Amino acid sequence: MNNKYDKTKGHIAILMANVIFGLGVPVTKALLDDWVGPMGYMASRCVGATLLFWIVGYFMPKEHVERRDLITIMAGGLLGFFISQTLTAEALKYTTPVYFSLIAALTPVSVMILAAFFLRETITGVKTLGVVLGIGGALLMLYMSWTGSTGGSNDLLGITLAVLSVLTWAIYLIITRKVSAKYSSVTQMKYVFLVSTIVTVPIALFTEPHQRLYSAAWEWSGVVEMAFIVLLATGLGYFLIPYAMKFLKATTVSIYTNIQPVVASLVAIAVGQDVFTWDKPLAGIMVLLGAYIVTMPEKKEERAVDDKS
Repeated sequence: MNNKYDKTKGHIAILMANVIFGLGVPVTKALLDDWVGPMGYMASRCVGATLLFWIVGYFMPKEHVERRDLITIMAGGLLGFFISQTLTAEALKYTTPVYFSLIAALTPVSVMILAAFFLRETITGVKTLGVVLGIGGALLMLYMSWTGSTGGSNDLLGITLAVLSVLTWAIYLIITRKVSAKYSSVTQMKYVFLVSTIVTVPIALFTEPHQRLYSAAWEWSGVVEMAFIVLLATGLGYFLIPYAMKFLKATTVSIYTNIQPVVASLVAIAVGQDVFTWDKPLAGIMVLLGAYIVTMPEKKEERAVDDKS
């Protein structure tokens, strides 16, 4: 922790990961608008990521996964990737990248609320303020979508699906918390994407047999966009985060997630996927400030970390 060079590498890695994830939102929107349906997008991402992680895993030290843990990983994968990311794809059909990315930034708030409800974890007064701010920002977005003054085809439905996506991802983080500490990210992702592929591909073939990206009408722009999602937003991103966590505290890593909605919003507005309205910066400040407060350690926690360093 005292090595400045290692810390610098960690900051660069986590910055790159969150910029990539932020760019992934407008890229996904472009794919859904022009090239694939939601299930076609999911099947493509699952197959590509499965091949990528199993190939990489072949060259890495083998880890024995206990049967109970394997069930948890695969069940969590269905919830945290298949269901959550399917809801994400559906949400981006109806709402704008800006609204979606701001809802996604509520993940720390959602995890804290669910942990308090299911695990009886205490929410302090300061963190309650963060929860209130985050929920307030979400309610502002829902109100604006209800008034019909936003840019998506059905923002109310899109934001609702985005909230469900965040909640399912938060549940996944909670139920796989212990397992995630036991195995490498590559080992976990091998099985997460494998089970997601087994479920997703048959559904995609049945419900969306004709995908423009996989027809005679394909173009290189669609191929490049899908390659970005599979290789960078899925593959590289999942490598950079655990790498950064070797050198940085978890709270530092979590704070960097606030970069994602900023990148997604700026790019989406720049390429014409979204428009600037007064509520978006206000909702953004509320959500990001709420997420920041929730992820900041208490003074006692900070002293405990410092004592261990």
